[in-house]
Amino acid sequence: MVAETWTGLAVAILLFVPYGLFAYRRMLRYLHIYQQEEYDSTRFAPWLISTGSIDRKLTAMLALVAIGWFVAGEGLSGWIWIALIVLCFLGVAMAEPDPRGAAKKPLRLTARASKILWVALGVAALVGLVSAWAAPYWGWPIAVQLLPLHLMAANLALSPLEARVQQKFWDEAHQKVMRLDTAVIGITGSFGKTSVKHLLHHALSMQANSFMTPGSINTPMGIARVVRETLPEDTDFFVVEMGAYGPGSIDRLCRLTPPKLGMLTSLGVAHYERFKSLDTVARAKLELAEHVFKHPDGKLIAHSSTRAVPYAAEFIAAHRERIVLCGEDEDADVRVLSVEQDAEGLRVAMAIDGGTLEARAPIYGRQHGQNIALVIGAAKALGLPLERAASALRTAPQISHRLELKPQANGAAIIDDAYNSNPTGFKAGLELLDTLASARGGRRILITPGMVELGEQHDALHAELGTEAAARTDLALVIQPERIPSFVDAFGANAEKVIRLERFEQAAEWMGVNLRDGDVALLENDLPDIYERRLSL
Repeated sequence: MVAETWTGLAVAILLFVPYGLFAYRRMLRYLHIYQQEEYDSTRFAPWLISTGSIDRKLTAMLALVAIGWFVAGEGLSGWIWIALIVLCFLGVAMAEPDPRGAAKKPLRLTARASKILWVALGVAALVGLVSAWAAPYWGWPIAVQLLPLHLMAANLALSPLEARVQQKFWDEAHQKVMRLDTAVIGITGSFGKTSVKHLLHHALSMQANSFMTPGSINTPMGIARVVRETLPEDTDFFVVEMGAYGPGSIDRLCRLTPPKLGMLTSLGVAHYERFKSLDTVARAKLELAEHVFKHPDGKLIAHSSTRAVPYAAEFIAAHRERIVLCGEDEDADVRVLSVEQDAEGLRVAMAIDGGTLEARAPIYGRQHGQNIALVIGAAKALGLPLERAASALRTAPQISHRLELKPQANGAAIIDDAYNSNPTGFKAGLELLDTLASARGGRRILITPGMVELGEQHDALHAELGTEAAARTDLALVIQPERIPSFVDAFGANAEKVIRLERFEQAAEWMGVNLRDGDVALLENDLPDIYERRLSL
């Protein structure tokens, strides 16, 4: 009996160690996706199902070992089957790529991610011990399939602790903002937020101490961290990008950083699958205005196109005296008269306060003409000299990954519009591609995987853009064309212009070999790993 016990313990240890190594490596890959889904199990679980990202290879190998053991019985030594299981785990573990490096957006083992990982691994260890001791053959396929569920369970178990930690950071950030009494400018919209933020910050920094949230940080914890760690004490204007992932998102951000001025850049189909209707989008975004109007001098800068959504039109009409309207409409306070684009950038003519104003900026894409009008509208609301704001835009830097022109050593040029494409930006990119390539005498080359989170409008919008792309491009490198069949079909007779690829890296390799002097390539969107790469397990 003692001998059997020690033998069973030896087998359990022998199996548990390679399983633990495998579980750690595999859990990192699942955590990478979970992190990109913002630790939202209601999005992570459907992703697992829709992409079929469940283990097949190792499960099949372990199942064959279990069947072999069952069929052979005592015909072969049990140690042979144990050795096969060990080899299966070790082989797969060593072949697993590490998402902390081998990914577009690498896994960041933040404090929260690390806690989720180690709690999940603890649960996996218990399951592994049970399998190793009680079911050393047939229990392993089940243990392998349970790994992503452990992450979700760990996140759920840690949620009360995480809520307390987040509240502590939230409180510290809020107290600092209130103590500094800086003028917070909140910017939201379906698209254009980051571009307007950069342009406004640049214009303000020429006249005062301005600070903005960096990159695309627009969530409560991201903003709280920026405030706590980097917001300067002498800040006059704090420009905050505010992202909405549903009703209540903007409200929470405004309570964190109460805004004196709000900016609504657009209302459209970006993240449409989360909102389901444009009225819901409008209600969520206009939570910003509700907070701005609590300030005695608070004003909202809104693009006139937002009135195409009924709820927004009613809201703007009801609060017109506190809203600076910008756009092409006749009654706009900052009316865009013309937007001209050439090789040097944009020239925007506007009518304001009974006169005209011209602004030039070395950036590309006609949609930025509307963004520039919003910046001038903000300057008007703040009582700043409009000529100085317009003059400051002459030195505005290009905005990273948003129609950013990148000349190449071989004479070609790349238009980098890789960040988070939307229908308006996509059309602007195609127009710029056509303009620059025609001036240079080279080929017009489009590289795109299409757009994401368009919900029920996915096919219709991609068909519309496919038709326009066919007229404005000489060649299209379409990444994962099965995602956007309506886009590819819209090329019609021009289908021979389409090169079908699976990953962006293949497009980069193609450009490295085939781009030549005069060519212009438009990189329109770059999908994160959760869209471009399915886990091959």
